[in-house]
Amino acid sequence: MIGSALARLAVAAGLDVVVSNSRGPETLADLVAELGEHGRAATPAEAARAGDLVVATVPLKAYPQLPAEALTGKTVIDTMNYYPERDGRIDELDAGRLPSSALVQRHLTGSRVVKAFNNIDFRRLFTSARPAGSPDRSALPIAGDDGSAKAEAARLLDALGYDSVDIGTLADSWRSEPGTPVYVQPYLAERPETLGQEEAQRWFFETPGMSVSAKQVKELTDQAVRHSAGDGLANLSQD
Repeated sequence: MIGSALARLAVAAGLDVVVSNSRGPETLADLVAELGEHGRAATPAEAARAGDLVVATVPLKAYPQLPAEALTGKTVIDTMNYYPERDGRIDELDAGRLPSSALVQRHLTGSRVVKAFNNIDFRRLFTSARPAGSPDRSALPIAGDDGSAKAEAARLLDALGYDSVDIGTLADSWRSEPGTPVYVQPYLAERPETLGQEEAQRWFFETPGMSVSAKQVKELTDQAVRHSAGDGLANLSQD
């Protein structure tokens, strides 16, 4: 869902997009048709080689399948979050020894990993994008070890409709993980408690997002307190 939202925003910004998944390019025909002349599908390795900037947005448990060789020399934006109920337990994350992006960077040894787009749900990601200078433009946190890679990521965020807030290195990326103050909720209006399942789903898709400024993002990430990864409550339907 995050990947599809980013692809749509990128095409709207005039960028060429190559999308891929683990099931094969033919399964992306509907999305490619929607993207139009600026979009095409390929295998993961082909997409990795084609991209000037690559976004990895898969379930965290699938990160070892990312084509490390094809991604050598690339800036890779990691949108992934750790959800034990989906990904299974990962001891290093449960022990708090490192954030999930550090695992991704360890796998992608020849790439420059930047954490971004992981703290907002896919619907608000698409609908809350605004042109530069808009008073209700939102910001998103980014983290990474390479300054030039973070600059690339910030330029992409700007092109897609968001300001960016540098929250530090990959070791600091836990500040935007599930369960932290900046994760998902600030971008959402407060949901009424009395909604049934169908009403809640309709509310999720129809409710406009809340504007979250760069100043607010900085304040929220500064407030974060580290817990064991996976302890934070997260709604899988929002990622």
